Amino acid sequence: MLLSGKNAVVFGVANKRSLAWAISKAFADQGAKLLLTYQGDRLKENVLELAGTLPGTLTFPCDVTDDAQLAAAFDHAKQNWGGCDIVAHCVAYANREDLSGDFVKTSRDGYRVAQEVSSYSLTAMCRAALPLLEARGGGSVITLTYMGSERVVPNYNVMGVAKAALEASVRYLAVDLGPKNIRVNAISAGPVKTLSAAGISGFSSLLEVYEQKVPLRRNIEAAEVGDTAVFLASPLSRGITGEVIHVDSGYHVLGV
Repeated sequence: MLLSGKNAVVFGVANKRSLAWAISKAFADQGAKLLLTYQGDRLKENVLELAGTLPGTLTFPCDVTDDAQLAAAFDHAKQNWGGCDIVAHCVAYANREDLSGDFVKTSRDGYRVAQEVSSYSLTAMCRAALPLLEARGGGSVITLTYMGSERVVPNYNVMGVAKAALEASVRYLAVDLGPKNIRVNAISAGPVKTLSAAGISGFSSLLEVYEQKVPLRRNIEAAEVGDTAVFLASPLSRGITGEVIHVDSGYHVLGV
């Protein structure tokens, strides 16, 4: 039970196929208490149903673009736990029209939305979580990224740019928060069939290419991302911060 006695706030659970849910289950399996947030009534029913399968799990509505709602979510955690040890940022969004065609056609508003939701929200989240993490003597912040931040992936477009900013944020936050014993890391996951992936044109073809070319000759499973998150949240990774760990069956090492 690597996370026994730990409290974790997870942002971004959408349904049972989301990486945020795989991470939540992995945390719970290792003994952590959970608070799952959801955005709006559209996702509320899904999240409440999933939370019900993990006894003692808390839920709370939160729009990560609203500082007041972020503060309210962590205040809910404070009221129930006093502090938290783990924050999982599993949130990303871009307008559908900005995930196809030429990147040069990205609208100013589309660029802003992708950056605000997918990148800046991590910084805002860390700021809101800081008192609760300090109350527990430190902790671990984990976010999700993708190879499209490092290399051009067809139809990933503005999201790739947002993920690049997210990874840079991880490094700067790691330096800011390190003296407080708070570690900040990212998991760069290979493609997995999730709700957000459904918005990327040609995603099924991407899965086929991965399976044919990656060193392990198979696509990853969501549970493997969850296991890596447990490692980053646990004392086993106590010397790791500012890192991007690839969980992609080795795709990132290939040159072609």
